[in-house]
Amino acid sequence: MVESNDGMLRVFWPNSLTRTTTPGVIVGWRNSELDLFVITVLEDVEVRSVESALRMGTLFRDSPYPVVRIFQLCDRTNMYVLGTLNYPDLPDCFEPSKICAFTVPGAKRPYIYCPPDSGLSVQIVLFDPPNPTQMQYMSLEPMSLALGRTAQRPRWLADEVEMQEEKEKDRVNHLVAKLRFHTVVRHAPTRKEMALTSILRQINCAQEVADLLQKNTPLVGPRRKRSLSVSERVVESAQSLYTFAAWSLWTLFMTYAFPTVLYLFKIAIIGHRMLAEGVLQVLEWPLPLKRLHLPETRQPINGVFALKDISACCQQVHLRLQQFSYYPTQYSLLRRRHATWSSFPTTNSDYIRFYNSLWLVANDVIIGIALGSFLSDNAAATAQFIGTVLNEYTVEGLKRVIRWLMSYPGGLKLNTELAAFMGDLFLWVIEYWSSTTVMLILPRLPMIVYFIAFSSFAGASMPIAILSDLLSLTTIHIYSFYVASARIFNWQLTIIVSLFHLFRGKKRNVLRNRIDNCDYDLDQLLLGTILFTLLFFLLPTVVVFYLTFALARMAIISLKATLDTCLACLNHFPLFALMLRIKDSKRLPGGVHFQLLDTEQSQLPRQSGTEHSDSASRDNGEDEDDEALATSVAYIRLSSTPLSLRQIFEQYFQLGSRIRQHYLSPKVIFRLCSGRFVPPLGRSEMYGLQYSVLPRERATISEVWKNLSESQTTPVNGVVAKPLDRHSSLETLGRATSRRW
Repeated sequence: MVESNDGMLRVFWPNSLTRTTTPGVIVGWRNSELDLFVITVLEDVEVRSVESALRMGTLFRDSPYPVVRIFQLCDRTNMYVLGTLNYPDLPDCFEPSKICAFTVPGAKRPYIYCPPDSGLSVQIVLFDPPNPTQMQYMSLEPMSLALGRTAQRPRWLADEVEMQEEKEKDRVNHLVAKLRFHTVVRHAPTRKEMALTSILRQINCAQEVADLLQKNTPLVGPRRKRSLSVSERVVESAQSLYTFAAWSLWTLFMTYAFPTVLYLFKIAIIGHRMLAEGVLQVLEWPLPLKRLHLPETRQPINGVFALKDISACCQQVHLRLQQFSYYPTQYSLLRRRHATWSSFPTTNSDYIRFYNSLWLVANDVIIGIALGSFLSDNAAATAQFIGTVLNEYTVEGLKRVIRWLMSYPGGLKLNTELAAFMGDLFLWVIEYWSSTTVMLILPRLPMIVYFIAFSSFAGASMPIAILSDLLSLTTIHIYSFYVASARIFNWQLTIIVSLFHLFRGKKRNVLRNRIDNCDYDLDQLLLGTILFTLLFFLLPTVVVFYLTFALARMAIISLKATLDTCLACLNHFPLFALMLRIKDSKRLPGGVHFQLLDTEQSQLPRQSGTEHSDSASRDNGEDEDDEALATSVAYIRLSSTPLSLRQIFEQYFQLGSRIRQHYLSPKVIFRLCSGRFVPPLGRSEMYGLQYSVLPRERATISEVWKNLSESQTTPVNGVVAKPLDRHSSLETLGRATSRRW
């Protein structure tokens, strides 16, 4: 029971009950003597009859599921009569547990009789009961659109920037743990605050329980039944004959044909699952690569390295097969929702994730078919355009830039010999690259375009992934130029800094990581001064080449990040959640909101026999009686707060923050200015957003077959519900129809 010793009578009242003006009996939960929760109002019944029906369970007959589960969910053992509604006579003795409520036509708020001498104040919490059949519910915690899977990059694949970020996070967490010992001790939440979760569960069950009580109301009230007329019996006989024929055919189909079709469908799903498992094992097979330097990392790889980690196309295939492998398990999980009360919002998140994934796959395929048709019809023109762009920007354009750097770029006087040496070296590599790789790709571009067009029928994400891989392959020489120029610039800058310390009579102590004084001989100082002057005047030439290839590398990384962002939108965009946010925001709860309404001074109805037709004849005693019947009620509106757009796109904000921290942090800018390697954002970070709706471990083939074949539901919230057998119910209904006919 909830403590209630603050002298306030709290009543939770559904807004749907304010429209009724007929007398009735209020039924609901009694959380305490002064905390009442109204479920519904039963009309044309007596109070004693309703109390007896609640004790005998008459109002819970023909329940599709065990009513005990509702009682367990609402943390109550019994349902009570809480009072009356619109009864003309006021009670002689006021009892807080037996309220007397009234509704006025046209008013949106109920009124509760509470005399001033009772020493209690009335507080009515108005709420709109969510419709559980439409998957509406209220919740204190925001709804999660992900499974909580965080894609963590392996230690052996993490670059230096990510490792420094992990160390900084560990340091901050350690400091926060220390600060917790110095914080002020907070007061423990009261029982009323802790009861808010239980009250929200009662609100979620209010609509379904009210429908069940209203359906069984004729069993309590007076029964009015007349015999059917001749015409009504003729119509009923005709409808019974049609129903008998229809249900007979339906029963035959469901008894013989449907099980066979269903079994063949399950076999097809298992066959697809086995084929997908084989492809997934190939994509996840560890490659025998030792100490390989990848473009995405500077460190050598000694751990598990699979094919999906180096190719965006293989990663996309891996993601799609993971989704298709999870669909049977996810669908069987959603089927269990029909084996229990709809007021249990345990599968709503799975429902949104499942249909959002189906919707995204359908849109991906539709866009891919349109893109594939366009590429097939314009294959020659597309191949010519790609060849022109490839030759212009990766070969001829790069040659013109290097030749421009070999002269006087922008009027800048460079070292002629060094610029000619570096320019000739890069031009020789480009010539070799264009005569081998580019000449092998250009004649085969029409066939490549046809292959991309054919792959587009699997979705628009496939040609984007293939384009990302082709971009990486056709720009390997630019990446090699960037690495070579960055390494030369970093070495030269490091030597210049060391010689600058020598020129000042200092040296760097590597063991203690500090600058110490040092005495040099005259020949050492002379040689160091000569080398410092030589390297310093050669530095502008190296810087110009380095900045050129660094900018080209950053442009390629930006283009690849754009393609990966397009893949993320096609694979994970919360399209279904946005549709629900516009159509029915109550299906995306993000918390609750309490709004205090204006306090009203209401005049309750007088007892029978005290009304007068002439208002001018009232005396002072009657005015005092009217004041005694006046009630001051505080109204609070309880509403559900939907998920905000920030919460819906929370993972995209996290990805944007991760990209900003990776590329725009001061450490990365310092690495770029000092010639150190700036790695791109790892594929695990970009694809971690798309894998967030998938479980960590995919279900095995035996588990998929078990989920498809099981006939009983698993426990939900600790209670096992007996499912309704579809075949038996149809057969029983058909036999009942035939017997009635």
